[in-house]
Amino acid sequence: MVEKHIENTKRVARNTALLYLRTIVMMLISLFTSRIVLEALGVDNYGINNVVGGVVGMFSIISGSLSGSISRFLTYALGEENKEKLRKVFSMSINIQIFIGIIILILAESCGIWFINQKLNIPSDRLIAAHWVFQCSLISFFIALINIPYNACLIAHERMNVFAYMTILDVSLKLLTAYAIFISPFDKLITFAVLNVFVGIIMRIIYGIYCVRNFEECHYERTTFDKKLAKEMTGFAWWGFFGNTAWIFNTQGVNILINMFFGVIYNAARGVAAQIEGAVMGFVGNFMTALNPQITKSYAAGDKEYLFSLICRGTKFAYFLTLLFAIPLWFEAQTVLSIWLVEVPEDSAVFLKLSLICSIITTTGTPLLTAIMANGNIKRYEIVVTIIGCLVFPSTYVAYKLGASILSTYFIYMAVYTLIIWIKVEFSKRLFGFPPRLFLSKVVIPAASVTLLSLVLPLCLALFMPEGVMRLFIMVPMTFFSTTASTYIIGLTKGEKIYITNKLQSKLRFARV
Repeated sequence: MVEKHIENTKRVARNTALLYLRTIVMMLISLFTSRIVLEALGVDNYGINNVVGGVVGMFSIISGSLSGSISRFLTYALGEENKEKLRKVFSMSINIQIFIGIIILILAESCGIWFINQKLNIPSDRLIAAHWVFQCSLISFFIALINIPYNACLIAHERMNVFAYMTILDVSLKLLTAYAIFISPFDKLITFAVLNVFVGIIMRIIYGIYCVRNFEECHYERTTFDKKLAKEMTGFAWWGFFGNTAWIFNTQGVNILINMFFGVIYNAARGVAAQIEGAVMGFVGNFMTALNPQITKSYAAGDKEYLFSLICRGTKFAYFLTLLFAIPLWFEAQTVLSIWLVEVPEDSAVFLKLSLICSIITTTGTPLLTAIMANGNIKRYEIVVTIIGCLVFPSTYVAYKLGASILSTYFIYMAVYTLIIWIKVEFSKRLFGFPPRLFLSKVVIPAASVTLLSLVLPLCLALFMPEGVMRLFIMVPMTFFSTTASTYIIGLTKGEKIYITNKLQSKLRFARV
């Protein structure tokens, strides 16, 4: 068993390294693409694309829960080594996604168009372009929906190298799309929307070809139906629907509220902040993508000791990784945005700072959520989390209605999602005996200590040196040193320090040879 744990740990580390390489390339291309797109479209068109895409994103309330169900059941079946169940889960997933996709298209074509025409704050001369964006976003959404089972198979089989190549190809195609906007003689916003559809089609074909050739369960059988499995999957998805409802309303829903109360300029600012936040979260997401299958498989195998270890280490390392990027970006937000963009939308720097804090809070609960999903008994959990999580949207509406600052939604989000972390810990205790004291001693205390120590050097630099490019180039290595040193000194256990030290020594010996 110990040897298996060591091999699993090595696999997580190897997969994480592959995904980091993927993210570095993807981040550089994505940020450059965003700069080109913003410059080509202009602030107003960029804001329209952000808010209209958010309307389509609202319908992922339905699809998102099923996506989580598919990933969970595929990974669980792999953990059980049940090939027959794997084939059934995959084929039924395709059937369910097609059915749900058709329902979403019908709802979107009726409710979505009415909402764009009647409720959104869009300049009248850009309304036709907004409808083009909406229709193209719907098509792209449907294509992505059908691709989810193939994507889930790649991750469940831990083929992270292929997953990395696929996503790098995806962002590279989007870079070509951004360049095409400049040379297009047609409306740039419409051109951008149409080309994104073609990118989605190309990626869907490539994913399909690879998975069919390499995974035997990925041979789609239209007539496959298992009543008991269908009931389990839809039941799991039904309760997951509630949790996704809260998340969608707290992200895309808030984007719509910002548009209604403040206009497309602030949608552009929030969109810019979301681009950098997404790049940072991509690094952390890589680690979680590599770790999540191990959490689900260890639960399926009944190995609770290893499960608890994965939860604590996963949460702690995800937090430290986020902190590594969040601290320099917090202090140098305005400088980074000024270098990155030709035209920086108003208040983007403040949005970015607050969104980074929100991301840290959200990340902290991810390994616990994966373990809860692996358990499968999520009814009560989803009801409680949805009730609490949904407070962000109505609270933001009330705050804006009373004349509060546009930034108030971030503080509401922080309060609500901090409470949700505690809820996840409590449900983990009830569902599979995870001890809250272990989370406090192994995660909360080390994370708080590392944060305080890491802030000392960058705070001194920010106080005594004027803002600018020179400070940015000093701040980045200083915060990297401060955070990594603090993490090693007080954030790691003795065993983790020995493991990392041995790894570094072996790498150095290999380099000398």
